[in-house]
Amino acid sequence: QVQLVESGGGLVQAGGSLRLSCAASGGTFTDYAMGWFRQAPGKEREFVAGINRSGGRTVYADSVKGRFTISRDNAKNTVYLQMNSLKPEDTAVYRCAAASGPTLVVPLSTRGYSYWGQGTQVTVSS
Repeated sequence: QVQLVESGGGLVQAGGSLRLSCAASGGTFTDYAMGWFRQAPGKEREFVAGINRSGGRTVYADSVKGRFTISRDNAKNTVYLQMNSLKPEDTAVYRCAAASGPTLVVPLSTRGYSYWGQGTQVTVSS
């Protein structure tokens, strides 16, 4: 059983930056691809970014490409999401998730992930 705990959310002005962290425990971190998802009020949960088990492959939603960077530190069992040039439409609860599977695979759907954190709120003011 993998436990995931996010941190780093908060309130920021448009154009600002935040770095989210997700610390994993209870499993072998390198067995899992990791993803970040977000959900705004009244909207469906959406994929933001993902990274494969080794960290050598990353995938981004078009809406965040060029502004967000996902990375992982396998020695610290932690995945990060660096968010720059934030916009009000980035406001949401951000959750990290873990997916077991082949080394190169980064699932894009919630169905591909087995474990989820509780989430951290990101609010971007205009």
